[in-house]
Amino acid sequence: MADTTTINAKDVKDLRDRTGAGMMECKKALQETGGDVEKAIDWLRAKGAAKAAKRADKSANEGVIGSYIHFDNKTAVIVELNCETDFVANTEQFRALAKDLALHIASAAPLAVSPSQIDAAIVEREREVYREQVRAEGKPDHIAGKIVDGKLQKFFKETALLSQSFVKDPDKTIEQLITDVSAKTGEKIEVARFARFKVGERN
Repeated sequence: MADTTTINAKDVKDLRDRTGAGMMECKKALQETGGDVEKAIDWLRAKGAAKAAKRADKSANEGVIGSYIHFDNKTAVIVELNCETDFVANTEQFRALAKDLALHIASAAPLAVSPSQIDAAIVEREREVYREQVRAEGKPDHIAGKIVDGKLQKFFKETALLSQSFVKDPDKTIEQLITDVSAKTGEKIEVARFARFKVGERN
């Protein structure tokens, strides 16, 4: 652990600007990571994720409707993003998250918020396709099931909103993006529902 006197005030401010965490939290993060700003960001994210997990049973009944219309006017999205208080719902950070989510949904076209919400008929159809693929490849029965399960997990990662990589930062999933904002606001944040419309498409 670095001595407190070695922590640069500029680094503390930089960390605060980048994470939204309090000054004392930023200072502690830098102390815990030997003054390494990038490691301090990870340290704060880990702590924030832990706090967010503790709030998982809280009710999130406030929030906003985020929206996005693509420049060609052929794709539009509305998304309901919830939090615990009206105060957080009115913050710039929360509203920016709602807008980012709407933009992401327009680009990535998820089928549902989470894997469990994807239509069972769609999942079963995908499973059967994967079974046929495995049979065609002549895979032995004792590993066929595992291969099918692996393909399904990949399908969920690509089609469930929370599992998708954020279009503006592919190194981060949507779930991580939400967790980061939740850690900064100190409240539970969740996507309640969304609707994506594209000219010529019928759901």
